[in-house]
Amino acid sequence: MERLSGLDASFLYLETPSQVMSVAAILQIDPSTIPGGYSFEKMRAEMARRVKGLPIFRRKLADSLTNIDHPVWVEDEDFDIDRHVVRIAIPSPGRVREVAQMCSHLVGQELDRKKPLWDLWVMEGMENNRIALLLRMHHASVDGATVADILGQLATVSPDPPELDPQQVAVTAGDAPRAELALGGALNYFLSRPIAAMKLIPKTLPVPVEWIKRVRSGDGMPAPFLAPRTRFNAPLTPRRSIALTQLPMDEVKRIKDHFGVKVNDVVLAMTGGALREYLADREELPDDPLVGLVPVSVRGAEEKDLVVAGTNKVTGMFTRLPTTVADPVERLRVAGIYANQAKAHHSDVDPNMLRAFAEFAPGNTLGAFMRLYADRRLSALHPPIFNTVISNVAGPPFDMYLLGGRVESVYPLAPIFHGLGLNITVFSAGGVLNIGLLTCADITPDIWDLCGNFESQLAELSAAVDADVAATEVAEALDADVRAAAEAAVIEEIKVLHVEGE
Repeated sequence: MERLSGLDASFLYLETPSQVMSVAAILQIDPSTIPGGYSFEKMRAEMARRVKGLPIFRRKLADSLTNIDHPVWVEDEDFDIDRHVVRIAIPSPGRVREVAQMCSHLVGQELDRKKPLWDLWVMEGMENNRIALLLRMHHASVDGATVADILGQLATVSPDPPELDPQQVAVTAGDAPRAELALGGALNYFLSRPIAAMKLIPKTLPVPVEWIKRVRSGDGMPAPFLAPRTRFNAPLTPRRSIALTQLPMDEVKRIKDHFGVKVNDVVLAMTGGALREYLADREELPDDPLVGLVPVSVRGAEEKDLVVAGTNKVTGMFTRLPTTVADPVERLRVAGIYANQAKAHHSDVDPNMLRAFAEFAPGNTLGAFMRLYADRRLSALHPPIFNTVISNVAGPPFDMYLLGGRVESVYPLAPIFHGLGLNITVFSAGGVLNIGLLTCADITPDIWDLCGNFESQLAELSAAVDADVAATEVAEALDADVRAAAEAAVIEEIKVLHVEGE
C-alpha cells in the first residue's frame, strides 16, 4: 500500500457535490491515422493494454474506521476497463461548442471512489469525422504536471502502438491489511506529525512577517484576502460551464521576441486584458488589479525530511494581473513586472511548505467544515483569497498520437472552488496554445465571451508588433533618404570646391 500525502488527501476532504476535485483534458483527435481504422472496441482494447503499463490507473483508495491517518492507495484486483472507458454521442452539429457543452456536464460529476479515480469518455459524432476524448482524473492522484506526464506516456510520436515498459507493468500498489493500515496511521499521527510540527514552526514564523514587509513596499506577491471581489468570487453550484480556444504559438512567440518578454508574460497579459474587457463590458471592472494564483510545480526540488512524498508536488504563486491598464503594450510590460515581483518573492519561500502543512489536514473535520462552508455559502462573507487560477503547462512541440489517432488539440481543465469560481489553464503543444476555461454556469453563464477575448487580445498585441515593425521600416527608410540626401550634398560640395580649385 502507499499512503496519500496530506496534500493529496486534502483534495478528497475538500470535495463536495458542488466542489468536484477532478482535473481533466479534452482532446480532439483525427481517427483516420489509427492503424486498421477506428472502432470504439479497438480503442477501448488498446487503452486496456496501455493501462497495464500505467500503475497510477490501476490503484484505488482504501481506508478503515481504525485508520486515523490519511487513506492509502492499493492495487485494484478487480479492475475492469468497461467501468472506465465509455462511449457517448456528441449532439449535432458536433462542433467544439457541443463538445464543451457535453464535457461541462461530465466534469461536474464526482468520480466513484470505490474504483480507480479516472475515466475516459470517447465522444463520437464530431464534425469532419473527428473524435473527442475527455480524460478525468481526481486531483488526489495527479497535479497539472502529472497530467502532462500521463498524456506524454499515453501519447506517442507515431500511430503505431508502443511496447509496454516491463518495469511499469510489474509495479503494484499492493494490498492494505487492516492491522498495518491502522498501526502505520497511528505511528504517523502520534509520532511523525508532532516531530514534523516542531521542525516546521520555526521555518514558518518569518514568512508572514516578510510577506507583510514586501506588501508594504509593493515589490512582492499580493497578500491573500486582499483581492477585489468579482462575479467569479461567489459560492458554487454543481453546474459547470466550459469554453475552449486555440491560438497560434508562432504568433505568441513573435510577440514575445519583439518585446523581449517571456511566453508566460504574454499569457498573463492576455489574461489580464481578457478579464478587463469582459468585466468592463458588464460595468464590473474593479479599480484595483485582479489577483491570480499561478500553480508552480516543485518536482525535482530537494525533498525535506518534514514532508511525506506524494503525487501532488505543487505550490502556488500569487501575482497581480494588469486589468487596470488600457494599452495592450503597456499591459504586457506591467504583466512582466508583476510576474517578476511574484517570482522573486516566491523564490524566498520554501516550496515544500504547503505540502508540509497539508500533512496536518484533519480528514473528517476538514470534510465537515467544507460541507458547512458550502451549505452556508460562507465564501460570500469574506474577501476573496484571489480571483482566478492561471496554469501554464508546456507540452511537446511535435505531433502526438493518442491510441493511434493524431491529436489536433489538448484543452486542459482544473477544479474551481467556492469563492474562486474561474480556472484558466493553458497547454502548449504541436505549435498551438490550447486554452481551457472552467467556471460555474450559475455565476458566469457567458464564459464563451471571456474565451473570445483571448483571441482579441492576441490580435491587439499582434497589431502592436506590426505597427512597431512598420514604424521601424519607415524610420529606416527616412534615415536612408536623409543619408542619401546628405551624401549627395557632400558630393555636390566637393564638386564645387574642385571646380573652384581649378
